[in-house]
Amino acid sequence: MLSTTQVGDYERNGYLAVENVLTGAELEELRRLTDEFVEESRRVTENDAIFDLEPGHTAASPSLRRIKHPISKHPTYAKYASHGPILDIVECLLGPNLRYHNNKLNMKNPDNGSAVQWHQDWAFYPHTNDSILEVGIALDDMTEDNGALMVIPGSHQGRIWDHHQDGLFVGAITDPAFRADDAVPVTVKAGGITLHHVRMVHGSKPNESSRPRRMFFIGFYATDAWPLIPGADSLEDLDGRIVRGKPTLEPRMKELPVRLSLPRVPGGSIYEQQEKLRNPLLKSDS
Repeated sequence: MLSTTQVGDYERNGYLAVENVLTGAELEELRRLTDEFVEESRRVTENDAIFDLEPGHTAASPSLRRIKHPISKHPTYAKYASHGPILDIVECLLGPNLRYHNNKLNMKNPDNGSAVQWHQDWAFYPHTNDSILEVGIALDDMTEDNGALMVIPGSHQGRIWDHHQDGLFVGAITDPAFRADDAVPVTVKAGGITLHHVRMVHGSKPNESSRPRRMFFIGFYATDAWPLIPGADSLEDLDGRIVRGKPTLEPRMKELPVRLSLPRVPGGSIYEQQEKLRNPLLKSDS
């Protein structure tokens, strides 16, 4: 559960870090399973439906940027979509009726973990309201030098920045007026979680340390938040991802700024989309 102060901090700043959410046993279980997936990645030589590879990945030295949709890949990952202590925290911010959706396990390996450029999740998937957030489960201590999540406090209450280049959505802010002068790192110990609002401007630098930084991200939505961009999800799919509370056929409408993520660069993860950027802002020397 969250205190009144923590709820107020989230509403004002758009993000929060909560320590000691997972038990030691849960943390070790996630680390062990993730290591097994890294071992399995030795057999692949290019990105596929499970693995997003770092440049330089080889069978002898496997290196991942991401495990894609881990909840659908193993029941141990899946149980964190309905993890009681996590849902108790999310309910404090989104209300009692919750579904999960997007999920990924982002890796930042020592000395080479890729940056994620400045972006807003809302640019990828606007809904009828913004009662949507992303939970990040820290498998390792997340520090300033190993690629911590960077956020711009209060940006969840502002504009939706353009994420297009040459008319195509490239998954990163491209507006030349954008500045990240007020950005701050979000640090948390292994076993803790971060939460950030769907409209929060965020990104992360490369990992410049000798320690890994692995984060298991799960998006949670109020069940009355309905997607504005047509997708492959059926009503059964949406209702099947309800993890607390009840479904509804009455979308809650909220007047919000929206810029559709269309047309998109064909296929690929955010990393592959952002590789098309001519002027990436988050670099090792930034």
